[in-house]
Amino acid sequence: MGNFEKVGEFELKIEEFVKPMTRWTIILTLFVLVLQFVIHQNFRFTIINFLIGTLIVILLYILFMFLHEICHLIGFVLFGHAPLKSLKMGVNLQMGVAYATTTKLMPNKAMRKALLLPFWVTGVVPTICGIYFDYTPLTLVGAWLMVGAIGDFYMYKQLKRIDDAYYIQDDTENPKLHFYTKKLETD
Repeated sequence: MGNFEKVGEFELKIEEFVKPMTRWTIILTLFVLVLQFVIHQNFRFTIINFLIGTLIVILLYILFMFLHEICHLIGFVLFGHAPLKSLKMGVNLQMGVAYATTTKLMPNKAMRKALLLPFWVTGVVPTICGIYFDYTPLTLVGAWLMVGAIGDFYMYKQLKRIDDAYYIQDDTENPKLHFYTKKLETD
C-alpha cells in the first residue's frame, strides 16, 4: 500500500454475537416498551392494529437497516474524506448481513466515528422519537437497530486499543479491519 506498512488485523466473528444480540434485543425491547407505556399510559391492542403494526415494523426495519449502512458511508466521507468512488454497499446473503465499505485507508479516529454514526442516527434518535410520539413501530425498530450496532461497538472497542497514529483499511469482503502505519522515510 505505497507509503504504508500492514501491522495487524482483526476479524468480527458474527456467530459470537448471536447470544448477546438475542439477550439485548429482549432486554431493550421490554425496556423501551415499558418506558413508552409509563410515559404515555396508553395501551390499545386489536388484531388489526397488531397486523398493521407488524407490517410497518418489518418495512421500517428493512429501511433502517439500509440507512444504517448509508450512515457508515456518510461517516467514511465526512470523517475520513473517502472519495465517493471508493464506497461500496450491498448485502452478503451468505452471512445474512448488509454492509458498507470503503477502499480508502482512514485514520483510526475517523474510522471509529464512522463505525458509531449509525448507532445514533438509526438507533438512538428513532427510539427517542418513537417514545416521544408514542409510535411503537419506530420505538421498536430504533431499539433493534441499537442492538444491531453491537458489531460496530466491538470493532470500535478494538480500534480504541490501538494507537490513533494507525490507519485502518476496511476489508471489502469480510467483516475485518486491517491496521497500517506510515513507513518511516529513510534518507
